[in-house]
Amino acid sequence: MKKAIDKKAGAVFICFFILCLLFYPTLSFAQKKVHSVYFEGTDYELHIYRIYGNEPGKTLLLIGGIQGDEPGGFLSADHYADISLAKGNLIVVPRANFQSIVLNRRKINEDMNRKFADDPPDNYEKKVVEILKKMIAESDCLLNLHDGSGFYSEKWEDSNRNPKRFGQSIIADSEIYTVEETGRVIELGNMARIVAGEINRDIPDIGLHFHFNNHKTREDATIHREQRKSATYYALYSCGIPAFGIETSKSLSTETNVRHHNLAINSFMKLFDIIPEMPGVNLNSPQLKYLVVSVNDSIPIAVKDNETLYVNSGDSVMVTHIEANYERGLTADVVGHGSISDIRRKFIINEPTKVVVRKDYFPCGSISLAIDEKSDEATPESPSQGDEKRFKISKILFKTRVNGTERIDENRSRIKLIKGDKLEIIDIISGRRDHSNLVVNFKGYVCNSKNNTGEDRGYVINTGKDLLSRYSLDKKGNSYQIVVSNKNGAVGNLFVDLAEPYLKYVIIKVDGGGLGCFYPGETVAVEKGKALKLVDINTNVGGNSGVGAFITSAGSFVGNMNIDEPVMMCDMIDGEGKIPVGYRIEIRRDDILLGTVSLRLI
Repeated sequence: MKKAIDKKAGAVFICFFILCLLFYPTLSFAQKKVHSVYFEGTDYELHIYRIYGNEPGKTLLLIGGIQGDEPGGFLSADHYADISLAKGNLIVVPRANFQSIVLNRRKINEDMNRKFADDPPDNYEKKVVEILKKMIAESDCLLNLHDGSGFYSEKWEDSNRNPKRFGQSIIADSEIYTVEETGRVIELGNMARIVAGEINRDIPDIGLHFHFNNHKTREDATIHREQRKSATYYALYSCGIPAFGIETSKSLSTETNVRHHNLAINSFMKLFDIIPEMPGVNLNSPQLKYLVVSVNDSIPIAVKDNETLYVNSGDSVMVTHIEANYERGLTADVVGHGSISDIRRKFIINEPTKVVVRKDYFPCGSISLAIDEKSDEATPESPSQGDEKRFKISKILFKTRVNGTERIDENRSRIKLIKGDKLEIIDIISGRRDHSNLVVNFKGYVCNSKNNTGEDRGYVINTGKDLLSRYSLDKKGNSYQIVVSNKNGAVGNLFVDLAEPYLKYVIIKVDGGGLGCFYPGETVAVEKGKALKLVDINTNVGGNSGVGAFITSAGSFVGNMNIDEPVMMCDMIDGEGKIPVGYRIEIRRDDILLGTVSLRLI
């Protein structure tokens, strides 16, 4: 009995939450995230992530990796590229100087954080800085994330803790600044001290506490004249926004630095009333899963970490994709060819080499390229084993499209779909041999009953009505397999598990009343002369793909019922002023009935 009560209570809470979203549209405003790429395909490719909150507010700009040998900053910024915000906005530049990060160097041509004063020469650092200046102009505050030397202290304590050190400090160019154009007073010192106080509450070791570090950059007596060319100086004095350098100490571990940067960012977000919904933190060791490599422009092969790909001398090789446990900061270096980042670049291979994969400057995997003059066609490995022939099979991946979205799955893996999902087998990703001798067959699907070749690539399969259950693995239509085979038999499988689609509830609004949450089998009571409106449908179908609402009477179709389009009850009333028995709203996915809600006139 208690479980039933708990279930009902949970359902009521869900309905209440949905109703709140509908009555307060700012709560249900769709998250907007914009990912922009500049200088694509170069060694200094620049990725910028704009995250807009459900409610408007201030915009905080995070810049990491402007100097490539300071991982605490760019690894921390990376966490915020996937964040969701309830209020306010973020602009995240995790790796401002990607080339220097990959090489683990402070700079390549010049220090990028000394290029904000429009100094020559024109190099890639200046190109990136011009983009960063535009981001600063869009922001209300800048945080430039660094790892600095030693530990900052207002007084000299020793060679590692003194006024010339930067670590564990929040740097600004002035205590206070009045913007000439607007008269706005920016109290940088007070802001930094508030944040430092919040950070320090989470740092037990007093020796690692943060302090405000006023560089007094504009004053004649400053010891930091070089900072007049920095990002924070430009942001404050050219754009009139508060700007801070967050410096963790290089004497600490990378994990500690990332944590301290996160504390600082979170505190500044609080200061500017930027409210997060889902901060993502991932400190797992980077690990390559596989590289997708094309040889001689053929269909690519998937090569796992530490595996060897055999090619002929003179073959062209191109790495087209890196699959790892991280999405950003990845490079593939074909040793002895190209530059630091060789992704999507074609090279002629005449001697053995390796492809080294790095996340930022951390090596996270590699594959070997070996020269093999033998044919790469499948040949028996052990012909002496009688009838049991074993063949050398290349790694296989399945490239499919589900409801319009492409995906890649490994050989012998399982994908879970809802009956009615539209599945298209685009192709397999395998070795560089000719694929014309391979057949990809969805067992239980017949694309052409008059000429069934068994080849099912390129057809859109409706998993709700196009499959023959007698060919399913369980004989009940719940589990199928896609088989890749050649003349010697099966060489790959992908298993497809199908779940039944079902209706959870609908939200309906009746004229003159509020919103109601109705579960399958329940009844909507409507007054004569009123209209009702379907506001929302909640099912287990992703994105409600293919789901529609229909009004029926005694099983016969009456009309469509679209979201937010009112239906007048007078259209359903008979000559006696009643709704005939059997009128209901049916929620369907193609021919599959997900659930019904009855209509009753009062």
